[in-house]
Amino acid sequence: MAGQDRAISDSSSAAENGGPFARGVRLGRIAGVLVRLDWSLLIIFFLIATTLAAGLLPSWHPEWSTATLIATAAAAAVLFLASVLAHELAHAVMGRRLGVPIEQITLFVFGGMAHMSAEPPTWRSELAIALAGPLVSLAIGFSCLFLAGLVSGPMEVDPDNPIEVVRQLGPVATVLFWLGPVNIILGIFNMVPGFPLDGGRVLRAILWGLTSDFARATRIAAAAGQFFAWLLIASGFLMILGVQVPVFGSGALAGLWIALIGWFLNNAATMGWRRVQVQQTLGDVPVSDVMHRDFGTVEASESVQALIDDHFMGSSQRAFPVIDAGRLAGLVCLADVRQVHRNRRTQTRVGEIMTPVDELRLLAPDDAASDALSGLAERGVNQFPVVESGRLLGLITREDILRWIALRRDEGGEP
Repeated sequence: MAGQDRAISDSSSAAENGGPFARGVRLGRIAGVLVRLDWSLLIIFFLIATTLAAGLLPSWHPEWSTATLIATAAAAAVLFLASVLAHELAHAVMGRRLGVPIEQITLFVFGGMAHMSAEPPTWRSELAIALAGPLVSLAIGFSCLFLAGLVSGPMEVDPDNPIEVVRQLGPVATVLFWLGPVNIILGIFNMVPGFPLDGGRVLRAILWGLTSDFARATRIAAAAGQFFAWLLIASGFLMILGVQVPVFGSGALAGLWIALIGWFLNNAATMGWRRVQVQQTLGDVPVSDVMHRDFGTVEASESVQALIDDHFMGSSQRAFPVIDAGRLAGLVCLADVRQVHRNRRTQTRVGEIMTPVDELRLLAPDDAASDALSGLAERGVNQFPVVESGRLLGLITREDILRWIALRRDEGGEP
């Protein structure tokens, strides 16, 4: 799934730009793209590992020891998450080749997101980026099945008892045999023609190409995504009630998971359409027309206690640019302050806890405000510094942009 708008709170703050207190684990850069693992990923890892270790694998291999079952299940869960990462990397690499800025990939409980700073410029680039992920998933799936056959070697298949084939497999072949169909299903599921799934982006690209109307194509794809999402939610509730649903089966836990996925997809489809509406309203308005210039700053040498007493307590400002020798050195926010124990706030300097400037996304005054809004949503932050020739000109926040849109509407501008 490609990146979607997310709600922004001041607790997410500037640390989400990649600072030392960012949520989750920063895995590093792969093919030039920053990869972050959200802590919620532990949930899906635990679910996969326990389901395999306590259910599927013992039914396939009742003779295996507990240690072998746990190790095989853990390996399968890790490789599945690696497969999801490969799926998202395919989107990112294709996007970067086509000139679409994709700075980061986040793996979280519902899968992965490739964070695009801007929409693809043409329907062809949208189509290529959307197809890249599912094609990689399908390639991984069929490759795993092929490798499972190579590892296991020749086997006799009893048509009346096909499960015996699986029971002849060793741990490596078993993992590959499980991972293959899972990736094939992942590729097929993502091709459902509902935004924000990859299939929804394919649908949008096709409609965009046919109508030359990006907004209309997005509206239709988002409506298809909402329909599919509500279908998942309804199916999930029926499963919780014990109804056997075609394809999904039944069961309270599985039903809850299906309903949650539907809820997430519905929100993502709604926010995706709203973002396009807002971007259309903003048009080519530059950041300099929207940013605010009345803001406080703090010196890097000040103590954290002084930051609290003299700045946060006397201002509604959520984050403060940190100045060192007259130049922007970083950004500090409440989330950074909370990481410092109360007894150490007098001795700790602001420069020690800030997000350094080289880990921030800096905007130029002539950058598009619509791109700024997308970046704020995708990074989960509340503000970006606006800089020209190393000099801090202002800050731009989501509230600044929404206020500009509201004022334009009141003045009779396009909604």
